[in-house]
Amino acid sequence: MSLISAGYYLFLSEYFNLSGKKFLNEDVIKKVIVEDIKEIQEKKENITSPKIKKNIDTEKYVQKKIEILKGDTFVSILKNLNFKQKNIYEIISKIKNTFDLKKIKTGEIITVFENGFGEIKKIEFFKDTETIISVDLDKEINLNIRQLEKETFVESREYTIIDSLFSDGIKNGVSPDILVKIIRLFSFDLDFQRDIRVDTVVSVSYEYDMISETNKLEFKDIKYASIKIDGKQIEYFKFITDDGYVDYFNREGKNVKKSILKTPLDGARISSNYGMRKHPISGFNKMHKGVDFAAPTGTPIYAGGNGVIEYIGRNGGYGKYIRIRHNNEYKTAYAHLSNYKKGISKGVRVNQGDIIGYVGNTGNSTGPHLHYEIIYQNKHINPLKLKLASGKVLKGNELSKFIEEYKVIYADHLNLLYE
Repeated sequence: MSLISAGYYLFLSEYFNLSGKKFLNEDVIKKVIVEDIKEIQEKKENITSPKIKKNIDTEKYVQKKIEILKGDTFVSILKNLNFKQKNIYEIISKIKNTFDLKKIKTGEIITVFENGFGEIKKIEFFKDTETIISVDLDKEINLNIRQLEKETFVESREYTIIDSLFSDGIKNGVSPDILVKIIRLFSFDLDFQRDIRVDTVVSVSYEYDMISETNKLEFKDIKYASIKIDGKQIEYFKFITDDGYVDYFNREGKNVKKSILKTPLDGARISSNYGMRKHPISGFNKMHKGVDFAAPTGTPIYAGGNGVIEYIGRNGGYGKYIRIRHNNEYKTAYAHLSNYKKGISKGVRVNQGDIIGYVGNTGNSTGPHLHYEIIYQNKHINPLKLKLASGKVLKGNELSKFIEEYKVIYADHLNLLYE
């Protein structure tokens, strides 16, 4: 301010000296300067400086990625980040109503956001491939769920088998997820160890989603699949039936699936057959109304056929138990489960091959296994001796609709292959 005043004083002095006119003396000039300075100060005091409001969303944070290691829990990670017990409890309480933290798996990533003082202001992790849970820790704990944008694509691939369906599929850019679905789709028609030969041609069209923010791919349903062996072709098209099931049919409208699976899980061995036996716990001879498949706890169990969940819950010595009612007077039952698949409840429709639960050791059981029953007209039958009936056959308007749809699917498949 002193420099401004001095400059102002010199300017006025020189102006009047140069003009040769002494209209103002020095005292007058000084008075003018003091009054002007006072006016400037008063104006500055009347101007209110805008208050700077910090916003957690606009601050720059340092991101740190934490990989979930074997034995880690969400609580142990928060403790390692030096959160107090009270805050840990509050954070867990906010999350648990939205997400089961036990489902965070080894290898997944938790991202923490720190400000310039090393304070953690936000925690983020994936609920699933397209959903992020964000815990805001600025002034109070807030939970936000963010859906990531995604695009859906259709891709077609065709390759000739030299070594195996799976290994050659990988070499030709087919996702392992899709290859597993191909194997399941054709498992009623082919023995993959005996039937598949060199020069077998595999052709497939499938959908996948790409998550824009992460570039992650989420593979969805097969739309069309074909396996050609020695000039003979087996092919199936995706179709949603009038009763709402996603299923696969050949060009004649015949279903890929048989009515009931004999073995509703992978990689299991039979530990006890159907029939009379000495019960391993009671010691009495008793009719064993199903087949036991020994498998590790947590092994996925598949629905034996299309149907509706008729019963789910504890059922005496069966432990955790599921029973499915199918559309053809059949029922299937699954006992001694460790847990049920999320979303499976009474009245829910399931498709054959859907995961409904997991192998366990609940109820009267001597070790982890699945007890599997097939019930026909309310009578138990031996699952291993079941004469499998053919699956659904489309007729009438439903068949006409399917024919229109499969022609479009096939044309799109060829266009994608040869464009």
